[in-house]
Amino acid sequence: TQKASPLAVGARRRTMLVLFETPAGHALFSLLDESKLKKPESLWSVFESLDSTRKLVKLKAFHKFEDTAEAVQSATALVDGKLSAGMKKFLKKNITSKEVQDVLAVADSKLGGAIKDKLNIQCVFDDGVMQLMRGLRNQIEELIGAASGSEMRSMAIGLAHSLSRYKLKFSPDKVDTMIVQAIGLLDDLDKELNTYAMRLKEWYGWHFPEMGKIVPDNLMYAKAIQKMRVRAGCKPCDFSDILPEEVEAELKEAAEISMGTEVSEEDVTNILMLCEQVISLSEYRAQLWDYLKNRMQAIAPNLSVMVGELVGARLIAHAGSLMNLAKQPASTVQILGAEKALFRALKAKHDTPKYGLIYHASLVGQAQPKHKGKISRVLAAKCALSVRVDALGESSGPTIGLDARLQVEERMRVLEGKVPKGSASDSVAVQRQPQPVVEMYANGGGARGYNVAADSTLGAISAAEVKEKSVKGGKKKGEGKEGKKAKEGDGKKVKEGKKDKEGKIKKAGKDKEGKAGKEGKIKAEGQEGKKIEAGKEGKIKKVKKGKADTDAQVAGEKKKKRAVEDATTAEPKKKKPKK
Repeated sequence: TQKASPLAVGARRRTMLVLFETPAGHALFSLLDESKLKKPESLWSVFESLDSTRKLVKLKAFHKFEDTAEAVQSATALVDGKLSAGMKKFLKKNITSKEVQDVLAVADSKLGGAIKDKLNIQCVFDDGVMQLMRGLRNQIEELIGAASGSEMRSMAIGLAHSLSRYKLKFSPDKVDTMIVQAIGLLDDLDKELNTYAMRLKEWYGWHFPEMGKIVPDNLMYAKAIQKMRVRAGCKPCDFSDILPEEVEAELKEAAEISMGTEVSEEDVTNILMLCEQVISLSEYRAQLWDYLKNRMQAIAPNLSVMVGELVGARLIAHAGSLMNLAKQPASTVQILGAEKALFRALKAKHDTPKYGLIYHASLVGQAQPKHKGKISRVLAAKCALSVRVDALGESSGPTIGLDARLQVEERMRVLEGKVPKGSASDSVAVQRQPQPVVEMYANGGGARGYNVAADSTLGAISAAEVKEKSVKGGKKKGEGKEGKKAKEGDGKKVKEGKKDKEGKIKKAGKDKEGKAGKEGKIKAEGQEGKKIEAGKEGKIKKVKKGKADTDAQVAGEKKKKRAVEDATTAEPKKKKPKK
């Protein structure tokens, strides 16, 4: 036999393989014509027919998944760009030995990097490879004979569902959709039940109007009507299983003196049918409430501890899901449900709302009106943490909810001025330190007395001279007790001199105050005298003005008279005619 040249051996050994993932298992194809990858735009035409496809690719190996778990594991690793154990074993078995290096075409660059690191196989990922994968997907059912087309499709659906459950960590106990639907149905039931009960009271009120005030509860009202039918049958009936004793006695007394109209048997039949509806709706609502409470304890235990099952369910329903609520900050949780008021306040530039659905929580209801805003803010912050633990945590019971509720209650006690619960002085009243009494300067003590030395320097000079003399005398006489006695005597003299001067100054101050009082009285009397004199002068001036006016009037009249007299007496001189 003839030996092939080394170049021909290298060309034959270096082939391109294609790794293709199917829902049924791993497939490995060998590419017969690599030149087709250089023109990706014309590659799709090759896969239009099965014959041309088999001329381009050939199935080399196929590994079918044993069960769904293996398929999910492989698909999960493929999505994350990792190499699964089954694929690693498959590639080691079917790729040629280490002496022969093949090129592997893959559909994901991350997967190619993982294969290169683990198995040291060169991988290719480009536009040509993408078009090749697209063509293989079109003809995969005909190329793989180990799995039929129907089997491949059923495996694809099963793998899709399993992978979705795995990625979402699906658990029947963690489905918040049930809570959203249950709280919506609970609200609808409340509306319908209220409508039916009001219609029943209005309808039966024509026959027994006093019963509405005696039995205010809707369920008790319907059960009582169902038991006695008409008011005439009220007295012999026993309502001990429905009503308390005092209410039963009052109802029987009112039935005897009722002012209602009589009703026919047909009317009573229709009223009883409505009673059955009210009773059945009330019982169903109680069952739904128990179901909702249990679901909230399973899905959001920490949130239920903080705000209760009903408010927690409303928050989850308003946000859309538990995960959506966990993504919201505490400020959004605080005003969740008050969006209309928020945007109206922002538009009008008014104060924004302080709370939304969280207002109905028991902790906010217990707070004083002036503290409701602060408590709702603190509660919203703790609720945001609790929701995140419920949505993303692994525990099934309340973990941080209990401690967070205690912190909110302690904050409420602090705002109300009470001692925080659990403190050492909880049972003992708070001993507040007495505030210092603020005294006026005039009523001050000796520490804030009048400084005598500030008025004159004579006292200070005499005191200094006395001290100098005492010091000199002490030095001359000697040391010890005699010097101390001399200093004490000098100090007493100085103190007595200060006291005498303070007494003199106080007396002078009292004399000054007396003089000031006398001067004030004199000034007051002088002011009053001046006022009296001014009044008299004003009167005199008024009188003088009046006299002057009368004199002026008289003088004017005299002038007028004189003018008239002059005009009458004086006649014009007649001119003598000329001759």
